[in-house]
Amino acid sequence: MNSAPRQSGILLHPTSLPGPHGSGDLGTAAFHFVDWLVAGGQSLWQLLPLTGLGPGNSPYSSPSAFAGNELLIDLVQLQDAGWLTPADLAEAPAFPEQRIDYAAVRPFRMDQLRRAAARFFASGKTPEHKAFAAFCAASRTWLDDYALFMALDIAHGGENGTIWQEWPAKLAHRQPEALRAAERAHADEINFWKFSQWCFYTQWARLKTYANAHRVEIVGDLPIFVADHSADVWANPGLFDLDKSGRPRVVAGVPPDYFSETGQRWGNPLYLWSAHAAEHYLWWVDRMRQMMILCDIVRIDHFRGFESYWEIPGSAETAIDGLWQPGPGAAVFTAMRRELADEHGQLKIIAEDLGIITPPVKKLREDIGLPGMRILHFAFGDDARNPYLPHNYDANTVVYTGTHDNDTTCGWWESLEQSEKDRVHTYLGVGSQNSEELCWYLIRLAFSSVARYCVIPMQDALALDSTHRMNQPGVGVGSWEWRYRWDQVEAWHSERLFDLTCLYGRDYESQHPDEADAS
Repeated sequence: MNSAPRQSGILLHPTSLPGPHGSGDLGTAAFHFVDWLVAGGQSLWQLLPLTGLGPGNSPYSSPSAFAGNELLIDLVQLQDAGWLTPADLAEAPAFPEQRIDYAAVRPFRMDQLRRAAARFFASGKTPEHKAFAAFCAASRTWLDDYALFMALDIAHGGENGTIWQEWPAKLAHRQPEALRAAERAHADEINFWKFSQWCFYTQWARLKTYANAHRVEIVGDLPIFVADHSADVWANPGLFDLDKSGRPRVVAGVPPDYFSETGQRWGNPLYLWSAHAAEHYLWWVDRMRQMMILCDIVRIDHFRGFESYWEIPGSAETAIDGLWQPGPGAAVFTAMRRELADEHGQLKIIAEDLGIITPPVKKLREDIGLPGMRILHFAFGDDARNPYLPHNYDANTVVYTGTHDNDTTCGWWESLEQSEKDRVHTYLGVGSQNSEELCWYLIRLAFSSVARYCVIPMQDALALDSTHRMNQPGVGVGSWEWRYRWDQVEAWHSERLFDLTCLYGRDYESQHPDEADAS
């Protein structure tokens, strides 16, 4: 059997799934999507971070690096468990089908979760109560801090923008007596957040088990940095570069470049890597262990930050005045491999190595043995040496038409200058095409490449235009809201994917002929 099979799949965050309660979730549509992947011969389902949403509804600035997004909990399963009633769900407003109206979705779903939690805790002891207690015990290293953080966030005006550094000093600095008093005062609220996490992880485990049973692997997403206003920073201040008040002394970002004269100031607190090294990178090992519960393969966002990262003064308004600082290098991955490697001594990790990547960053990725990413939208701006052109790939690569941060391929095509369109035509060996057919030529190019993994955004599999874009970096408004409808998906979409998968040897059967012969 080939130890490194060629695989392909679809990039789609669960929030984009169809469904009755305003946003996609872990309900029936998610299982149906797995069935659709199988029908198309796909073996990968790539997601955005499954953690909770931060400012602007971004999944990349979560209040916890460990807790799941409560808005993904399927309310129908809570009704099936007896914790919600049909009348409860009948109160749902008329949500739009193709966009997520978070201002309406969030209060409705959270209110339903609170009703379900109240009925769960009011009921007598059941096997579900035992399962809940077992989950809380197994997850206490992160769950206790998260639930208390969320309870305090609500109590101290988090919805109005108050951050944890502005809480009463004894709570902000985690004085034990103050924490114990808060745990007593907010016991019901803490239990609510724990209940919600138990529901999320239970439902997710059911979905992942179904996907894996159908030979679909889950590709998760791990942002390198965490949000300032998060349980992670509040509970582990010694692992971050903070001042005496707990505010970031320096923050993350990227320097000025072709795309921005002032760079990008992300604002995430930076790690005190010496403190992580002193504890043998335990926090990182625990974080990756949690990701490996959720996913089969983990994409690490902004991999280059492990080699060197752009340090910006916390008081600076832009990224101009930053400087490069050395990252921890391979040490983090050595610690992860020691604790978490599979039977072959490997970690199934993808390095997001987009942007300006220096030789030391490339060497670090190669030394660790991680596949890098190549985006076809970036391939046609210059000459044949462009690293995003498929003839420059090696097999240890993940190829995409575009990512969640890019325009759809149809939108990208319409935005190109004629000279770049001509280069695309020449490389593909085709003449003028409409955007839908050009989209499928680019998908074919990705499938045909030597890259081990090939991932196509769902918007491209459906050949959708720019109005279906998931995120537009730097804009924010309208991002993370896209959803599709099942009536947009036709039989030929999966048939065409299946044909390409078989043609270019990315199907399971062609790579496991012994199993096929035995059957």
